[in-house]
Parts: sequence; C-alpha cells; structure tokens
Amino acid sequence: MASARDRVLDSFVAIVCEEGERTATLDAVAARAGVSKGGLLYHFGSKAALVEGLCDRLADLSAIDVDRMREAEDGPVRYFVRNCQFVGSELDLALLAASRLQQAGYEEAGRTLDDTENAWLATLVDVLGDVPTAQAIKLMGDGLYHAASLGAASAVRPDRASVDMEPLLVVVDRLVATRPTA
Repeated sequence: MASARDRVLDSFVAIVCEEGERTATLDAVAARAGVSKGGLLYHFGSKAALVEGLCDRLADLSAIDVDRMREAEDGPVRYFVRNCQFVGSELDLALLAASRLQQAGYEEAGRTLDDTENAWLATLVDVLGDVPTAQAIKLMGDGLYHAASLGAASAVRPDRASVDMEPLLVVVDRLVATRPTA
C-alpha cells in the first residue's frame, strides 16, 4: 500500500489531470487521498508544496526514464520514439499535471518540464553526435506524445487509429543512418 504522502501526491496529480489546477484544493486532495486535511498538511504544508512534490517526482521519474533510454536494448533513439505514447504511466501523469500547472502559471512546473525535455534531447545528442538529427527525432517524439496525450486528456475515440510503431521506427532508422558524421 502506498504511503499517505504518496497517496496525497497521487491524488493531487489525478485531480489536476482530470479536473484542472483550480479544483485541486487542499480539501479536495485530502478527501481523494482518504486523509484528513491535517494529514495532508503534515506532508505538504501548502498547495505550493504539492506542486514542489510533483516537480520532484517528475524529476525523479524523468531521470529513471533517461537511464532506461540509455540502456535500452534496441538503442536510445528507438526507445525514445517508441515510448512517446501516452499510456497513463506515472511519468505520463506527472508530465500532464506539470503541463497543466505550467499553464496555470506555476513557474517551477515549467522549469521542471524544460529540464525533462532537455535531458531527453541531451541524451539523443550524446548518442547521435548530431544536434539537428537529435532535434528531428525529439520533435517527432513530441508530436507523437502530443497527439496521444490529447486523446488521453479527452474522451478517447475508439475509431482513432493508433500509430503503427514499427514502420515509423524504420523511418527513424533511415534518418539516423543518413545523419552527418564527424
């Protein structure tokens, strides 16, 4: 069972993702987490502390993802593109919540999102040794994620075709193979 602190943070993320930042009051978060308001305040003394907790979680989750990316059996580039689908993972939800918080004016959320994006791009640059190719791969992944997360944020249409990843990865491989080498 998750700790009370994790349940509170999970509840905050869920409310921000499902209903928006304004609805994520301390009372609403405590009720959803099944803790008293005092219990919430023990772990997070304010809404700003909840935002900070989310940003810390996102930073930790993105660091784990970068490590997985670097160690991926079929390589970091394919890993990155393949994993640019919104599947409702803890990382996905943290990204979505941070994005909504950024839109609501929480600068810390924006900085954490920037750090996450920069870490993925830096990893692609390290692996590829070519900034424009890394940027193209990153933008492709961003587009995939954007399209997938929009579907996740609203009602997912059952008639919407998902991306067939293998043919797309073949295109990615061709792009990587044609990059300039030093």
